[in-house]
Amino acid sequence: MPNRRLFLASTAAALCAPALPRAARAGGADVVSDARALPQLHAILVRRGAEPLVAEAPRGPGLHRTANIKSCSKSLVALLLGAAIARGELSGLDATLAEVAPALIPPDATEGVAETTMGDLVTLRAGLESTSGPNYGTWVASRNWVAHALTRPRVAPNGGRMIYSTGSTHVLGAALATVSGQSLLALARARLGAPLGIDIPSWTRDPQGFYFGGNDMGLTPEAMLRVALMMRDGGARDGTQVLPRDWISASRSPRTRSPWSGMAYGLGWFLTDSGWTLARGYGGQIIAAHPEAGLAAAITSDPTLPARSGGYFGDLMALLDGPVLALGRA
Repeated sequence: MPNRRLFLASTAAALCAPALPRAARAGGADVVSDARALPQLHAILVRRGAEPLVAEAPRGPGLHRTANIKSCSKSLVALLLGAAIARGELSGLDATLAEVAPALIPPDATEGVAETTMGDLVTLRAGLESTSGPNYGTWVASRNWVAHALTRPRVAPNGGRMIYSTGSTHVLGAALATVSGQSLLALARARLGAPLGIDIPSWTRDPQGFYFGGNDMGLTPEAMLRVALMMRDGGARDGTQVLPRDWISASRSPRTRSPWSGMAYGLGWFLTDSGWTLARGYGGQIIAAHPEAGLAAAITSDPTLPARSGGYFGDLMALLDGPVLALGRA
């Protein structure tokens, strides 16, 4: 719980913000004081409708500096899949890897890899042994990240249970680059960065030159908030459609469930029982939209420390489900 000094300081700051209604100022102070009490949290932004309610960076590089969004990258790759489908570059979620990018399939690929669909990859149901967790170091040290991911032992059928594996999203990103003839960086800048008015800096590439499809993208907290606002507003920004509304709706439709957090998972986005649509990255990076409450939020945190569901990430969810969500009712 925040101490009395922090509470009074944040309340006083809120009272000095005449642009916000009184109820929003009071609720925003609760968010600020609770956020300041979380030592891993770097920055938090919250908007209701067009109203900025919270913009705080109690520690870390601030609101305007690029942060490593870690596995929030997976959710952005999922949005790029929607953009590719809308442009007719691939037929849909049922398109197989063999149809979309056969050159990515190594000769010794695990049985069934050719029939893996884009839907399997984006929902983390490719059925192959995870490249995350204890296998991550070996994977990123390999000479070919795509081939390594596609030769992991099969532990479930295609389209079966959710297996959290960054390799699945990396293969998806490589497939999108192959079928479009553009790098994942170019796709991200043209199809998300430009229409949202945000900068997307270059990030890590694998030995074959494919940009990392599930980790290490960088965005400022303000840019993260713009992504959250687009998700909240059905794929639109300021009345202009950036991504198809039906893709955003499909992204918020549960397809599987995380064995770790218990959260439902749509097309690259976590879905909470309280109505949040979440991108989640290691350390406590969050892009969050709550259409029903009219809320969008972005949170950055220390990227070097874990954020488990029973620990710091649980604290962040308590923040989102408590004082942040209360702002939607103010």
